[in-house]
Amino acid sequence: MSRHLSRRSFLSRTTATLAAMSLSGSSRCYPADAIPIVDTHEHLWDLEKFRLPWLKGVPALAHSYLPADYRKATEGLNVVKSVYMEVDVDPAQHNEEADYVTDLCRRGETTLVGAVIGGRPASETFKNYIKRFRDNPYIKGVRQVLHTPETPAGFCLGERFVNGIRALGDQGLSFDLCMRPAELRDAAKLIDACSATSFILDHCGNADVLAKDRSAWRADIAEVAKRKSVVCKVSGIVASTKGQPWTTDDLAPIVNHVLDVFGPDRVLFGGDWPVCTLGASYRQWVEALRTIVKDRSANDQRKLFHDNAVRVYRLA
Repeated sequence: MSRHLSRRSFLSRTTATLAAMSLSGSSRCYPADAIPIVDTHEHLWDLEKFRLPWLKGVPALAHSYLPADYRKATEGLNVVKSVYMEVDVDPAQHNEEADYVTDLCRRGETTLVGAVIGGRPASETFKNYIKRFRDNPYIKGVRQVLHTPETPAGFCLGERFVNGIRALGDQGLSFDLCMRPAELRDAAKLIDACSATSFILDHCGNADVLAKDRSAWRADIAEVAKRKSVVCKVSGIVASTKGQPWTTDDLAPIVNHVLDVFGPDRVLFGGDWPVCTLGASYRQWVEALRTIVKDRSANDQRKLFHDNAVRVYRLA
């Protein structure tokens, strides 16, 4: 989830954006034989249950987003499974968040089949915290967003943080990396220091769609991709448009570079809903990505949208 987003609603620009995108009509439903989607990045938050301090800076998202809202947003797109992604709740509520999403998965009334929960790897209590989920089949990993203003560059390389990430690997859990693009080299160093832990790099390394020069990002994410214990999530980039009109041609260089440097077996689709709505609807993002990858093999497309997610997040 990106927290350096525009604080102004993009809604006033929606008409121009839709015209520029040249995508099919919003009423289209996909045939039963369309590639099924496993969404590896579904956010939910119920503000009657949880405190999300960061929402004060993003008023467009400052209301509850519930399973019924996600169902409506994904209608007709063949989303068959999804993975909950932590939403940076007040750390005092991390256990409550884990219980909440575990219950949603267990009940089987939604597409949710797994979860990446919030945690603080540098905390003295982190190892005991994650041991609680040793026998929980739904908890797949942990994330701490590393691009918040209060998180300095290099934080993830501190000794206590590194030890916490190593403990995740010992428990068979993964870590989702969500960080500033200028710090991708730190991600590479962290991965090297934690050889027994699996990593998922979120949001194409938080590449900026509006950036005029992405040469540093291109080199740094290619360096990260050399590590075989990390995969990359193709997600989140539409939010960086900050409500400006965009086309698939604006997204394609980022997506294609990620697909090329990580290869077809190490990329996953993520919806990043509802944060994606700061730049596009869920449907617009899915259709844009389908357009970008349409000339790749059907097998590679299925890996991106479905198969890799099942393997990486160990989904039933």
